[in-house]
Amino acid sequence: MESQLPSVTPTKGKVSQEQATEEIETLVSETQTEIDVELDFLFTRDIEFRQETIYFIVVDRFFDGDGENNEGPNQELYDSTREDWGKYWGGDLQGIIDKLDYLKNLGVTAIWLTPLFEQVEELFIESAAIHGYWTKDFKRINPRFIGKDDEPSLNKTQESKNTVFDKLIAEIHKRQMKLVLDIVCNHSNPDMGGIKGELYDDGVKIADFNNDKEHWYHHYGEVTDWEDDWQVQNCELSGLATFNENNSQYRDYIKAAIKQWLDRGVDALRIDTVKHMPIWFWQEFNADIQTHRPDVFIFGEWIYSDPRNDTSIEFANNSGMTILDFGLCVAIREALAGGAEQGFYLIQDVLDLDYRYDGATELVTFIDNHDMPRFQSLNPDPEMLRVAIALIMTSRGIPSIYYGTEQYLHNDTDGGNDPYNRPMMESWDTDSPLYRDIRLMAGLRRLNPAVSMGSQWQKYITPDVYCYVRRYQDSLLFVAMNRGETATIEAVEAELPDGEHTDVLSREKYEVKDGCFHNLELGTRQVIIFSHVGERVKGDVIVRVQLNGVQTQPGETIVVMGDCPELGNWDLAKAFPLEYINSNTWFGEIPFDESTGKLIAYKYALLREGTSPLRENLVCRRWVLATEGTVKWRDTWAS
Repeated sequence: MESQLPSVTPTKGKVSQEQATEEIETLVSETQTEIDVELDFLFTRDIEFRQETIYFIVVDRFFDGDGENNEGPNQELYDSTREDWGKYWGGDLQGIIDKLDYLKNLGVTAIWLTPLFEQVEELFIESAAIHGYWTKDFKRINPRFIGKDDEPSLNKTQESKNTVFDKLIAEIHKRQMKLVLDIVCNHSNPDMGGIKGELYDDGVKIADFNNDKEHWYHHYGEVTDWEDDWQVQNCELSGLATFNENNSQYRDYIKAAIKQWLDRGVDALRIDTVKHMPIWFWQEFNADIQTHRPDVFIFGEWIYSDPRNDTSIEFANNSGMTILDFGLCVAIREALAGGAEQGFYLIQDVLDLDYRYDGATELVTFIDNHDMPRFQSLNPDPEMLRVAIALIMTSRGIPSIYYGTEQYLHNDTDGGNDPYNRPMMESWDTDSPLYRDIRLMAGLRRLNPAVSMGSQWQKYITPDVYCYVRRYQDSLLFVAMNRGETATIEAVEAELPDGEHTDVLSREKYEVKDGCFHNLELGTRQVIIFSHVGERVKGDVIVRVQLNGVQTQPGETIVVMGDCPELGNWDLAKAFPLEYINSNTWFGEIPFDESTGKLIAYKYALLREGTSPLRENLVCRRWVLATEGTVKWRDTWAS
């Protein structure tokens, strides 16, 4: 950021020293105010998403709050009987507004909606675009989701902000919740009777796959070899017109469109089909989007990503966004829904590879979604579903609950495959056992920093029984779960203070003696959770520090040292210690009071007992601290 002092205009005649000094001080003060405003914007607006509980909604299948918009531009695509699974059933944004208090009470803090863009209004393979991934105009709202008389153009309503969408944003934010918008940059729409890839810029046609004079699309046919990375990134997915990311006009259009949605109040983005575009595109996209809105949280769908897959790991670490954790999802479904013989070992095998990610604690976790059968279509046992939900609500990562899970919603036609994994929401019971559990665990995520930011340590494991601890500073969470019949653990280390502790879910009392639970009995499909919350970090500015890429041994510690009191003024003995998260990640929250508003220098060091400290091999890192707020340092060890 360039900042220059304004020039001083000479005054005719003589000017006193006091007058000149006063003029200069006034100019400096005004300029510093401008700089401070810019710095506050740049360095304090950073959403911490790890404590959120996401609720994923297929908008058309949630709740019909406005019957007047159901028929939409093409009434043949609407089925009032809700028997044709390929047509619209009436869910809309007013319906979500009507149910916000239900979601708030559930403990939901972030609502993820399927794409809201204007869609093509024809059937493709007997299906309408109820899911939102066949976009016609990225700068307009699907008229089926807003008021019948609402203007769908984001541009035309930017000043007035008077659509149902704007009301939804306001109501969500009034409840201290966040809105996650699902977007797709890879493709527009499929062939609808000879019309394919017709794209509009706020109502003005700008591209056409069948008359592609400006080369907005790739024309390589469909993917035939899913092991060929070039085909995956350049060929068509299921006949969808695939954008040519090398076209700068396309890149300008898609980034401008998404910025308009962010300007209307969207807090976070979920991006579809990220593996189908090269990483350089995402790096440029994320750089521009996060420069426009530094506080936006972004996660992508790399279908069936896995910590054992090098390309998905490279994407998660270098694209500028985190991803949905398909690796953990598959393991949970095999172990708990499928009853695999290895059981919880399958889950631990995935967690043991967290070191491959630079940000494992920010992966978005889930047990099912709109592209796979719901958990209960694989295993109808509601108690097993409860175990699976408890696992993602208390393990590392940001949990995402698919709509209706808390009401045991599922349809098992065709094994529950698409489209039967998208039934209409039917029940709003706030007393269902799983609704209550989610509410309690969502509250725990916000109360106990060990759940959202801490390390995870296995304490006991068999195929049927799993115990682990989440740890951060003085806060701790102990979880024990059983997928099988009643089992008794002779002794398991709890890391909790000795004495009586209360299970968060059942409110039953358990005793810790000598740091362990002794003869701990777990009933069939039982989950028990114990929470111990220490003091939270307080300061005018909190810096959340994450360091990756340093190899440490047991007993070694990473510290942050620098030229300010909070970092010890380069005195290693007073440097700030970080916490071990996994063998690739150290993390900590540093409170700053004296040094706020200043430029500071810092670097990392590794303290090794019995030998000399190892400092990073660089002069220093520099950061301008604002006067208040929360920021993140995401650094890689310089060796």
